[in-house]
Amino acid sequence: MIIKDKVIKYGSNVDTDVIIPARYLNTIDEKELAEHCFEDLDKDFARKVKSSKIVIAADNFGCGSSREHAPLAIKASGVKLIIAKSYARIFFRNAINIGLPVIINEQAANDINEGDSVEVDLVKGEIKNISTGTSYQTKPFPEFIQKLISKGGYVNYVKDKIDKEN
Repeated sequence: MIIKDKVIKYGSNVDTDVIIPARYLNTIDEKELAEHCFEDLDKDFARKVKSSKIVIAADNFGCGSSREHAPLAIKASGVKLIIAKSYARIFFRNAINIGLPVIINEQAANDINEGDSVEVDLVKGEIKNISTGTSYQTKPFPEFIQKLISKGGYVNYVKDKIDKEN
């Protein structure tokens, strides 16, 4: 699976409260969550995500509470991929469970700038900054995780598996 788009970049310790503020946690409507994604961190996110679908961040992305709303809001907003130096463990797993690819790569997170065009091959574990010509190697997802992502998350993966068995 190859993901190619422009970058929106954030710093360290982007917590779940700024990804989706607590005042919006009374819904699981993906469209409503997407409307408020990052609004307390970046007032221009809704505009930026129309043309930039890859988020780059520094350390500890997704820290804070373990709410699934955070990766869901990001995915529903149109973000296709996150690359960060590190993630909060529960955020990382929640993102994988809903089919949102999250990659750990310190050098790419340091070097890639907002607005750069990036192409990521999830199968090969290659990150290419098209804007600068720089490439980075990362550990590819195991085949099982690639299947989860391609199906849109764990629930869809299980549904598909049950349908094939019946």
